[in-house]
Amino acid sequence: MIGYYIHHQGRGHLHRALCIARHAKTPITALSCLPRPADWSGAWVRLAQDNGPGTTAADPAAHGRLHWAPRHHPGLRTRMADIAQWIRLFTPALLISDVSVEVATFARLMGIPVVVAAMRGERDDPGHRLAYDLADTLLAPWPETIPEPGWPDAWYAKTAHTGAFSRYDGRKHPERAVAGREVLLMLGAGGADMDETKLREAAQATPGWRWTVLGGPGGWTEDPWPLLCRSDVVVTHAGQNAIAECAAAHAPAVVIPQDRPHGEQHATARALTAASLATVCDTWPTPQEWPALLEWARHMGGERWSQWAPGDGAVRAARLIDSLATHHMQRGGSHPLLWEGVSCAQQ
Repeated sequence: MIGYYIHHQGRGHLHRALCIARHAKTPITALSCLPRPADWSGAWVRLAQDNGPGTTAADPAAHGRLHWAPRHHPGLRTRMADIAQWIRLFTPALLISDVSVEVATFARLMGIPVVVAAMRGERDDPGHRLAYDLADTLLAPWPETIPEPGWPDAWYAKTAHTGAFSRYDGRKHPERAVAGREVLLMLGAGGADMDETKLREAAQATPGWRWTVLGGPGGWTEDPWPLLCRSDVVVTHAGQNAIAECAAAHAPAVVIPQDRPHGEQHATARALTAASLATVCDTWPTPQEWPALLEWARHMGGERWSQWAPGDGAVRAARLIDSLATHHMQRGGSHPLLWEGVSCAQQ
């Protein structure tokens, strides 16, 4: 058995877990404060929130050594106790952390091998160094040909590069209607650094283009695939999942990185620029810049996206964790011990 911690921010962590679980042969149990999605086939342990209202987050960084471990927080205490109970009951062969420094460290302290989902950006703070150092494997959902610069040699040596992957890998592209000038602005569920005024100005400056907005001030759909495929240009942030979905659709893209902890999206944007995969703007363009940007992105096309997302990244990731689980089980892991009168709340 494998444990898979899924962070609640945005939807990228969840989509990544779903993709890997569909291809993995080893049973996977999710550990998350998110509700269980309908298409998750394994066990799901619903964890307590560790950032809820009504409590004071005292010294959450533990004197700068961690990221989120506030003193005397009941949610944090409950979730860590539930994780410990689950590990004690089921003795997983390994645990995948996507992403929590504290959960990765906690599992390793209980003797469980850890796979950490790597992220781009500045990861040289004490918390990230701790998690990346103690990880048995770093899972990097980007190509080895476009590495994250500046990592220690020890991190590179244990990194498995799968290429980007998304829920749309292998999905058939619908037939396009009559070509037009359609823009899809995809803001995602993790927050946005733009407002309706900026959107209105961009649309007014590009009268020959029709804009559709998902997220933020726009609507939402659980399946944006048809919109991705029919759009002449996709304007999006630089989150791993959003970029992977653009790559799966081979959609010409204007990428505008948003401010995120550790500069993750700006680091991804730099990688895309270096590989000439998308049109990148560090900040939201002025109205006057939009017409040329959209035309340039459309001219650039999206065929080079296969360098970023080979189409079998989730299969590669699943094979990796199956192999690691088998290796660790052969060395003495995964021997479940049931406590009399104790149950672990798996939904």
